[in-house]
Amino acid sequence: MGQSNSKPKNKTGKNVVKLKTDTAFKTGVLSLREHDLITLPEKIYEIGNLRVLDLSKNKLKRLPNRMNELTGIKSLNLNDNKLMRGSLIPLSKLDNLQTLTLSNNKIGVDTDGERTIVGPHLPSLSAKLKTVKIDHNHLTVIPKSIYAPFMTKLEKIDLSYNQIAAIPEAFCEHLSSCLVELNLDNNLITSLPVAIGSLVKLKSLSLQSNKICVFRTSFDSRNPQPLPQVLFTKTP
Repeated sequence: MGQSNSKPKNKTGKNVVKLKTDTAFKTGVLSLREHDLITLPEKIYEIGNLRVLDLSKNKLKRLPNRMNELTGIKSLNLNDNKLMRGSLIPLSKLDNLQTLTLSNNKIGVDTDGERTIVGPHLPSLSAKLKTVKIDHNHLTVIPKSIYAPFMTKLEKIDLSYNQIAAIPEAFCEHLSSCLVELNLDNNLITSLPVAIGSLVKLKSLSLQSNKICVFRTSFDSRNPQPLPQVLFTKTP
């Protein structure tokens, strides 16, 4: 008989979680990936030196309020959960966060089936943030919190596989001195703002599978150039 190529599921259960949290007290690193969690074990909040937390592939619909106590976290992985708009409020207290990954959630969804969710998609984020991934999240706009004026260290942004149609000028202006990589693949973008030229440190811009096209080469206010000339003359 042939051997199965399927990978075994991650070991789960209270004993496994306890063992991992006990180890995290020593290492400052905790992975609870693929544990079917709908909330976090209370013991997590006692790990004062926690720096890296992986909660990917669980069933979290919102972050517990007590998560704002984990102020030492530098890297947080929340990929493949069920997080929606307004479900990440505790992130605003994680002042040392440098890497945030939110792939494959529902941050752009503003209804839970019973009520409409109001407020920002994401709360205010750490000024120390360097990398953020929000791909596959049903977003129609770029969350304002990732291009707030104080986000001067943000180098890498992945917003691919959403339904974003435009890049705000403020996004370019506020991230002008720091953004190095920007992934906007598989969105609905038809053109880029002239302000894209202000991203003077930008080295990688990916726009695959968008709606950018040229109908004629005579450009004016009614038919703006999809890729502004400054993109090729003012960026690295």
